[in-house]
Amino acid sequence: MTARAETPKRPVDVALLSWTAGLTVFGWLVLYSASALLGDSRYGDQYFFLKRQMIWTALGMVGLGVAALTPLSWVQRMARPVLIATVVLLVLVLVAGHEVGGAKRWLRVGGLGVQPSEFAKLAVVLVLADYLDRRQSRLTRWSGFLPPLIVTGFVLGLILLERDLGTPFLIGCVAFSLIAMAGAKWRHLFLVGLATIPGLFLALSVPYRRQRLLAFLDPWKESQGVGYQLVQSLMALGSGGFWGKGSGESTIKMYYMPESQTDFIFPIFGEEFGFLGTSLLTTAYFVLTYLCFRVAFRATHWFHALLAAGVALTIGGQVLLNLGVVTGLLPTKGIPLPFLSFGGSSLLVLMTSIGLVLNVSRHRGTPVLSPRGR
Repeated sequence: MTARAETPKRPVDVALLSWTAGLTVFGWLVLYSASALLGDSRYGDQYFFLKRQMIWTALGMVGLGVAALTPLSWVQRMARPVLIATVVLLVLVLVAGHEVGGAKRWLRVGGLGVQPSEFAKLAVVLVLADYLDRRQSRLTRWSGFLPPLIVTGFVLGLILLERDLGTPFLIGCVAFSLIAMAGAKWRHLFLVGLATIPGLFLALSVPYRRQRLLAFLDPWKESQGVGYQLVQSLMALGSGGFWGKGSGESTIKMYYMPESQTDFIFPIFGEEFGFLGTSLLTTAYFVLTYLCFRVAFRATHWFHALLAAGVALTIGGQVLLNLGVVTGLLPTKGIPLPFLSFGGSSLLVLMTSIGLVLNVSRHRGTPVLSPRGR
């Protein structure tokens, strides 16, 4: 299962590259509409958030290009160093991080904020793909099954200390799925799943998380408190109707919706473009996730397949969590919407991840996930 010689290359997946470019540019338009008023009132510049998002997009394009062209055998060798660097950043943010809203999740680098937990999403996928490729034959034994869980759990614990529950939940689900895909015993997976339940209850017992859970169960009861954000979100989505009010015509974004440029950008989009627009956007995310999975199921090497599948699961899971939160189906978690939400670290990691999937798409041969590949 270890790294083999690089297989012959073909052009990158043009559909995936084009879809990514389209969502990126479309995200600029949606972000500007959602953030112009806030940028003007807070910073005296209606393009404040858009300009910073474009800077991160440029960095993301560099990351995408490097990831798409670097030999995947070298990427695999770098998996553990990348994870170690991410752990160092996660520890550093706990010690010297910039606090926003009572949570330490950011490091200041120049004039930009860096969120290490976003890097953890890709780092965990990389190290799991590497380990599961090299140790797949041992995965059916506890000695091979537990190490990736321990490493993942350690990373999730550091992120939980940042008062972030959404990101650990997402990473945990992705890790669990990759381990299952690699051939772990369902009995082992079931037992580990049971063991995580007490930890989940413990995490939810923290007062501020318990308040969020109660607000999720009945947001209208706390419509001027912890349920305010969700109530405004539901009102925005409802007032959009089928066709929407039109681009730039949202009223909820006029200082009524906290985080309208980040985690709650979808309700602003829904108010302006209605049910039709949100349905098309959701379909666009589905297509992006499908294109990444298609690359995974055509991959010629287990590391390649698990890497592409991990990226697909991360993107799809992030979309589902964000939409679940803003529609009241899930408690508030603080998960950004890919390509639309303002957030440089998220965009940089997202585009670099897409670059890795594009890299995988260049390799041809017998797919390892096909009956012949197994």
